[in-house]
Amino acid sequence: MIVRSWHGIVPIKKAEAFREYLLVTGVAEAKATPGNLAAYIHSQTQSEYEHFFMVSYWQDMESIKAFAGDKPQIAVTYPEDSKFGLVSDPIVLQHEIQSIPNGFPCP
Repeated sequence: MIVRSWHGIVPIKKAEAFREYLLVTGVAEAKATPGNLAAYIHSQTQSEYEHFFMVSYWQDMESIKAFAGDKPQIAVTYPEDSKFGLVSDPIVLQHEIQSIPNGFPCP
């Protein structure tokens, strides 16, 4: 299994709208991709910004490529991201997981 994590920030005043947007874009698209096992959002406030972390779990790299394209280390972006003042990390982290926590869905 591979865990993939993305990070981006938006101004605090746009955080709630961005959360909803992220749920219907990145999270929904990831969950609809064959080979996706789960996708979650976590956020953290820091000063005038909200940090968003999207973590997704995948069966294999081919599944990630179906979601992210031929350069899976590059963040997936959407046309309206700039509307929220999003500053996206351009690179995502991907790690192979050797053990699975109890209760986590297995491939």
